[in-house]
Amino acid sequence: MFRLMISQAKKHPSLIPLFVFIGAGGTGAALYLMRLAVFNPDVCWDKKNNPEPWNKLGPNDQYKFVAVSTDYSKLKKDRPDY
Repeated sequence: MFRLMISQAKKHPSLIPLFVFIGAGGTGAALYLMRLAVFNPDVCWDKKNNPEPWNKLGPNDQYKFVAVSTDYSKLKKDRPDY
C-alpha cells in the first residue's frame, strides 16, 4: 500500500499535500488517544495497586486538556475522603 502511495505521488504531485495532512491527522489522533489512555483519571490500568485513581485526585489537579476560565490552583476541597 505504501508503494502504491509513492507511485501515485510520483505520477500526481498534487496528492503530496493530501498524504501529508492525512498522515498528520492520523498521527495527531493516535497521540491524543494515547494521552487519554495514559493520563486520564477515568482509565485504570493497574487495579491491584490503585483500583480507584479518580479518588486520589486533589481539588487543584488539572486533568482536562484545556481549562478556559478555571484556575485550578485556587480551588478548595469540597468532597469527603473515602
